Amino acid sequence: MATNRFALTALTALTALAPVSWGSTYAVTTEFLPADRPLFTAALRALPAGLLLLALARVLPRGVWWGKAAVLGALNIGAFFPLLFLSAYRLPGGMAAVVGSVGPLFVAGLSVLLLADRPTLRTLLTGVAAALGVSLVVLKAAGALDPVGVLAALASTASMSAGTVLTKRWGRPDGVGPLALTAWQLTAGGLLIVPVALAVEGAPPALDGRAVGGYLYLALANTAVAYWLWFRGIGRLTATQVTFLGPLSPLTAAVIGWAALGQTLTPLQLAGMGLAFGATILGQLRTREPATAAAATAATSRRGAAIVRQAPRPVGRAEGNAPEDTMDLSAPGSRR
Repeated sequence: MATNRFALTALTALTALAPVSWGSTYAVTTEFLPADRPLFTAALRALPAGLLLLALARVLPRGVWWGKAAVLGALNIGAFFPLLFLSAYRLPGGMAAVVGSVGPLFVAGLSVLLLADRPTLRTLLTGVAAALGVSLVVLKAAGALDPVGVLAALASTASMSAGTVLTKRWGRPDGVGPLALTAWQLTAGGLLIVPVALAVEGAPPALDGRAVGGYLYLALANTAVAYWLWFRGIGRLTATQVTFLGPLSPLTAAVIGWAALGQTLTPLQLAGMGLAFGATILGQLRTREPATAAAATAATSRRGAAIVRQAPRPVGRAEGNAPEDTMDLSAPGSRR
């Protein structure tokens, strides 16, 4: 039991490195990359990382997974990246991060429709607390909100939330690891962004050494490694647990701004960081009882299978007809 708890904690910590890495995106973009090229930046984040991981995995989708990989790539990368950058350019201060922090509530709602998971009151209250904490950290008084920016922020959050839940619902094909699944999505998403970037922003800009270094960091550490950790976590944690790690991204951005860019943190912002971080920790706790009837049925089936295995085998029964130990891996709570 202690070993399982340690393994779950280690998995959660590794998955959390993804949003922590994403929290550095704003600083890298403003300090190293060409200005006003969000689509070009999104394309260079996604496509080179996807092709690199695809070369490492050496596995292509088969059958229905060509379509599934395209859908997941569009939701998690192809639509999410451009919408996120659009909202960041059109909204004041950290409003885009505030809108994005409601992701746990989006995931809770989508999990009801796609995973048959009913959110608990604790999940909903924790999601509200996380959004409030992020708001205290990054929201600053500014001018009137841009409607297009607000819609883009909401759409990017909804896109990533839907991609997270569908990734959990569809899982992975037999024999395919998270590296290949990440490669498929980054490649598909990057291929969607490239023609849009060329049509909207024109030819790529000239790059100096700082920009090349910034793009290498974004493509390798910030995207290839981070998204591999993220999708690996989705496959083993619940969708709610994963999405509650999202607020770590704006919190990391605030810390980097304070430590590296000379920005200040007020007592109110520090209180918001504590609230958001506490909500993140609380969002990782599992309930002890099965959340759905499907989980209860799976648990009953496993107990029944164990009883059957322990029962004496009838005389003359063929070895190949022995009952098999089965487990419904799609049921919440069945993967530990």
